[in-house]
Amino acid sequence: MSDSFNLSAVGKNARSAALNLSEISDEVISETLVLFSTLIQKNKAKILEANDKDINLALQNDASQASIDRLTLNKDRINSLESAMLDVAKQKSPVDQILETVIRPNGLQINKVTTPIGVIGVIFESRPNVFCDAAALCLKSKNSSILKPGSDALKTVEALYEVLSLALTDKGMPENCVQILRSGKRQEVKELVSMTDCVDVVIPRGGRSLVEFIKSEAKVPVFAHLEGIVHIYVHNRADFDIAKAVVLNSKSRRPGICGAVETLLIDKEFHDKYGEELINFLITQGIEIRANKKQFNNKLIVEISSSDYGYEFLENILAVKVVKDIDSAISHIRNFGSNHTDCILTNDKSARELFFKKLDSSILLCNASTQFADGGEFGFGAEIGISTGKLHARGPIGAQHLVSFQYHVNGDGSLRP
Repeated sequence: MSDSFNLSAVGKNARSAALNLSEISDEVISETLVLFSTLIQKNKAKILEANDKDINLALQNDASQASIDRLTLNKDRINSLESAMLDVAKQKSPVDQILETVIRPNGLQINKVTTPIGVIGVIFESRPNVFCDAAALCLKSKNSSILKPGSDALKTVEALYEVLSLALTDKGMPENCVQILRSGKRQEVKELVSMTDCVDVVIPRGGRSLVEFIKSEAKVPVFAHLEGIVHIYVHNRADFDIAKAVVLNSKSRRPGICGAVETLLIDKEFHDKYGEELINFLITQGIEIRANKKQFNNKLIVEISSSDYGYEFLENILAVKVVKDIDSAISHIRNFGSNHTDCILTNDKSARELFFKKLDSSILLCNASTQFADGGEFGFGAEIGISTGKLHARGPIGAQHLVSFQYHVNGDGSLRP
């Protein structure tokens, strides 16, 4: 843990801890995460009490419903945290894995072997579960971590950190292998992302303003997690019942997460047959529809504005546009999307393949809810974020993505002529 006046010491401690972590067995790390999972459940009341304080402060500050939802822990979400820690504990270590082996004509054996990245900084807003996910994934990949929660989730994160510290101490884990920054000041973030001697990569997890601030200030590499401008395109050969179910789940299951759909594109041919019925259904389920009112008869529809496209509502609001064909849908997504997650609903294999080929999103789905855009659902146990960049890590970032590699070369007194 740290205060903002001693961030240099935090970095040096993290670097030292990273070196010590490399000597810790995966069995001990897994035992630590299992114990952490158990202690989360045993300290549930204390964690929820701290979370109540964060929620009450957010309500006093007139936070949006989406922000409150992201901030909130309850018994079910505590159980999910516990399960996620167990899932990560059970995973095979991503470190010391031989990716490739080459035997050269001169007899040299060259192994490409995974190694920890080193020190990972994670800066996140609102969602206290990110603390658990980030700490666990960094430990599993033998990276030390410096975790910077937003002030809105600080009391909850402090309670979770105290629980994690008990597990780390009990299992003899290296001191300072997980540290948190408590000040809540943006200047501390600016300093953290400039610590090239101590921090190897930074992962921001928050809104556009946070990510853009970090990308503009960072001197260390960044795994960027941009906002989720998520689209669903309903192709003319989509199944109507599947469209109803998938769009509803993609929007309303949890409107405040980055995998929630924000814009619905309806093929004109599908619209002529089912568009009115689909929109009426969504409205009856409590979704605010913003669309061209001339194209629909429902008086509850809100007239669309150009700013509604490419906007992350994070609420039960859905921008709707009728498009001419699949090429028009792809063009719209390229123009307004964030390369996060996009989906096509269709029974046409060629349409699916065209959609997948022509879009550059980190996650593309067909006939499945966009809320599957989640590391847990991908079998990673947990995730630190969904990277929309193209270098090193892309999509949900799990433990297996928090590694680099070395070449281990073995000879027999080999000399180069």
